[in-house]
Amino acid sequence: MVAAWLSALDGLVTLQLGELSTADLVLLASDYVTIGLALVIAYVAFRGYDRNDSRPMLFVALGFVLAFGGPGLVFILSLVAPIPELVVGGVTQAVEIIGMLTILYGFRAPAD
Repeated sequence: MVAAWLSALDGLVTLQLGELSTADLVLLASDYVTIGLALVIAYVAFRGYDRNDSRPMLFVALGFVLAFGGPGLVFILSLVAPIPELVVGGVTQAVEIIGMLTILYGFRAPAD
């Protein structure tokens, strides 16, 4: 049962990625490099929170994860599940806005 599900999932992802041109695949790869760098920044911010017990740094770390990691996760979900393009775009924008607001709050929050 699980093997059949994984095979169908692999076929769906291959089908959707197979429709992309080389330029689209390069742009997709660069998006994931950006996401990787943002997650490294979030990790460094989280270490700053952990080391200094600075609550604002926790919000900065969370904001980077949401603003950059969230859209990547939404895109991966859109490859696996048949989600309408408009919903994917709306959810991506909402997650990015929430992430940016979280970063802004972390910059403005008083340090305890």
